[in-house]
Amino acid sequence: MSRKPKPRENSAAAERLADYTGKSVVSIGNSTSGAYASGSESPDQDTIRHGAASTYGLKPEDDLPNLETLGFKDKDRPKKASQGSIQVDPANSKKQVTVVTQAGHKAKQTVPGRQSVKADLDVTKEFKKCKEEGAPRLDLSKSQISSLNSSVRELHQLVEFYLYGNRLTSLPVEIGYLKNLQTLALSENSITSLPETLKNLTQLRVLDLRHNKLQEIPPVVYQLTSLTTLFLRFNRIRQVEEEISNLTKLTKFSLRENKIKELPTGIGKLINLLTFDVSHNHLEHLPDEIGNCVNLNSLDLQHNELLDIPESIGNLRQITRLGLRYNRVSSIPKSLANCVNMDEFNVESNNISQLPEGLLSSLVNLTSITLSRNAFQSYPSGGPSQFCSVYAINIEHNQVNHIPFGIFMRAHCLTKLNMKDNQLTSLPLDLGTWTNMVELNLGTNQLTVIPDDIEKLEKLEVLILSNNNLKRLPASIGNLKNLRTLDLEENRLETLPPEIGQLLELQKLVVQSNQLTCLPRNLGFLKNLQYLGAGENNLTSLPSEVGNLESLENLYINDNPELHSLPYELAYCSNLQIMSIENCPLSQIPAEIVARGPSLVIQYLKLQGPYC
Repeated sequence: MSRKPKPRENSAAAERLADYTGKSVVSIGNSTSGAYASGSESPDQDTIRHGAASTYGLKPEDDLPNLETLGFKDKDRPKKASQGSIQVDPANSKKQVTVVTQAGHKAKQTVPGRQSVKADLDVTKEFKKCKEEGAPRLDLSKSQISSLNSSVRELHQLVEFYLYGNRLTSLPVEIGYLKNLQTLALSENSITSLPETLKNLTQLRVLDLRHNKLQEIPPVVYQLTSLTTLFLRFNRIRQVEEEISNLTKLTKFSLRENKIKELPTGIGKLINLLTFDVSHNHLEHLPDEIGNCVNLNSLDLQHNELLDIPESIGNLRQITRLGLRYNRVSSIPKSLANCVNMDEFNVESNNISQLPEGLLSSLVNLTSITLSRNAFQSYPSGGPSQFCSVYAINIEHNQVNHIPFGIFMRAHCLTKLNMKDNQLTSLPLDLGTWTNMVELNLGTNQLTVIPDDIEKLEKLEVLILSNNNLKRLPASIGNLKNLRTLDLEENRLETLPPEIGQLLELQKLVVQSNQLTCLPRNLGFLKNLQYLGAGENNLTSLPSEVGNLESLENLYINDNPELHSLPYELAYCSNLQIMSIENCPLSQIPAEIVARGPSLVIQYLKLQGPYC
């Protein structure tokens, strides 16, 4: 069935509702109303804590799905709603509408300020004070330091030295005298090399060189055999030498966000590695020796150019996290079935069309499966047993044309299913058995009918049916007593069942871009409704009961060419903040009122009421 053409987007945003005089109108831009975010990214594992200082690390970034929403956000198609806003003065008994311009956001200071060390003379004083006190820890982070002088050699007692967020381009050779040093934090500088004397730091455990300007791993690093933690994220490194095999004590190793095209076979000597992050590079293959790192529990490979995964990956039986998102992998090795401790299987945005038979069934601890943005034409083979412990499945942006009957008969934990942007033409006859479902996204498919059995999904809170070919909704939809969001945008609906008024928990109703000529009067029962999108239809009127929507904040009725009037009861929506009436004739309202924007329209309607 061919997809109908997308309706045009609004030519302009809705007017921001002006003050009583209507002298000012402020336009604000279009906004996206999709509320379901896709899987977020993985946590940055390069984190050092040092004493009273704040966490030494960056924000979470890659590959950890947000299971609260499981990728339900429709990013691929801009919404057509436009916006304006009403502000009410709580001190005035009348609705006071004022113009509000959007102010710039000033960044808040998130790290407590500390007095900067302004010059080398001050650094010398800090060194002297540290020596006199015999302090094992010195923190000169974020002090605008461009160089360290030779007096650093006197700090023999130092165990921890923090210099992140300065302007260093190099270290003095005297750094090699700090033979008791165990932690050296140099993140967020402009370092391009390290002195050979660093090899004298035989007790160094933690070396943090994130966010510098290294073109290579400094040769001296390969001689620091006592290292357990090495962070090299966000540099310009292109190659890892075989000498990496010297660092056999490493447990945490990050090469994330560099320009590395291959890993040496020596990586297999790092048998004590627990976490290895080489994401955001240019890898096309992994060495077979990666399978020798048998203690790995976290391996981040996402955002590379990987074409395949070696069979030796199956040796990593301790692994709980394997990041494979955003690569070019076309097949998954059967041996991955050995990695039974994995709780998440995420291969988003690859070229995979099928999985090895029974792979998901073997991974008995899985709670989340993400197969989105691949080339699947059907569900993975393995039957109902592959979803026994899973509570979230995301298969959006594939070519799946049906959901097998009974595939979820053992999926008693399944609460979230995202099948957006596939080729579904119908739903399985056992839909009514999905009784634990909380979020169901079936948007952008080719569905023509929603079964009456939808009423049995009594726990459902989010139902996305946008961009299908639905002409009607079953009356039984009114039995979804916990539904909070119902998205029916871009279908072929001509009417809505009056039972919609039974959805007393509903907060968001989107019927934009259908063929509706009216809205049911029972809509007035939706006391919790905050968002109503009914633009781009054929509405001829709004029911007077719309005035009962006491929680309504956003109302979109734009682009209804037959809408000539509005009920005066609309002025009773005391919480209304945004109303779009763009491209509606509203001929029953004086043209000069309509021309001056939604604010004046609201005031006009208020004056038409019986109590004015």
